Amino acid sequence: MGKLILILGGARSGKSSFAEQQARTLGGDQVLYVATSEAKDEEMRFRVKRHRADRPPAWTTLEAPVGAARALSQFKDRQSVILLDCMTVLVGNYLLAAAGPVDDPFGEPSADPFDPRIEQEVLDEVGALVALVRESEVTLLVVSNEVGLGLAPPYALGRAYRDLLGRANQRLASQADEVYFLVAGIPMRVK
Repeated sequence: MGKLILILGGARSGKSSFAEQQARTLGGDQVLYVATSEAKDEEMRFRVKRHRADRPPAWTTLEAPVGAARALSQFKDRQSVILLDCMTVLVGNYLLAAAGPVDDPFGEPSADPFDPRIEQEVLDEVGALVALVRESEVTLLVVSNEVGLGLAPPYALGRAYRDLLGRANQRLASQADEVYFLVAGIPMRVK
């Protein structure tokens, strides 16, 4: 049986750097990095480039904006350490694919963002990631934002996103072997 490590924190809390440090300690140069973001604009292209430069060049990168568990299944017996960065974007990708505004990124949702099928799809993804860990010897580090510490977003898509990510984080934390919460770059072990 493998090991699941969840690393939570707010934006710019140091969670990705901490996760990369842990992955490097556990796997050295033999780490599979799962990137969930897509470089759709200049800002994201810059962020992706910076993230790649920060990682060891020997690490393998797998891009999986959705279906991460399915994509990872081919690596579970060949890879001992996998870093998924991040659940925050993965959940957002599922939500936007199902209910994202059509033309205006700040416009109204194209479908009901609270549709229970979206939540089920996200929770199925989480369940598949947990199953992958339990059915293999892999150590999976998952980075995610803790979005429940702020105010409720004033728009439906934001509230739906907060709810979905919160539920995904809760499910991951309940199944995780270790959970860390980062504040200003300082990791605190929660579980």
